[in-house]
Amino acid sequence: MSDVSLTVNGRRVSGSAEDRTLLVHFLREQLGLTGTHVGCDTSQCGACVVHVDGRAVKSCTMLAVQASGSTIVTIEGLANGADLHPVQAAFKEHHGLQCGFCTPGMIMTATDMIARHPEGLDETTVRAELDGNICRCTGYHNIVKAILAASQAMAKGAKGRARQAA
Repeated sequence: MSDVSLTVNGRRVSGSAEDRTLLVHFLREQLGLTGTHVGCDTSQCGACVVHVDGRAVKSCTMLAVQASGSTIVTIEGLANGADLHPVQAAFKEHHGLQCGFCTPGMIMTATDMIARHPEGLDETTVRAELDGNICRCTGYHNIVKAILAASQAMAKGAKGRARQAA
């Protein structure tokens, strides 16, 4: 057993885990953060994507002890109270989900994608960067539409904040 200490969704947490415990299982079983899903256990589906130190990571590919000392954001940490994150709001508005199983991983991947492309996104880039996330219910059309809408909304918000600061 090893001690694991993390900052998860802005809160310092710690616990013990077997050295072979995957981060996804630590988040779900030790911390009760069940929004991060276990889909395939082989890093193919992307249902387990979280942010580790600001980057999207498939949490089924990382041991909990490897993440010790890191800052983790899960789907539960995106919203600001009752206010949805712009990507969550766009998925809701553009119906970027069906059964919802892949949705947390899609949203976490999308927020990372948007952060890495602050100049904006196009459909080709979104589809290419979603390559590691599988949705078995949709044809991805509404997911892509939601990500593009969130990207535009977040870019407008950033420009507005920059004008206010000047």
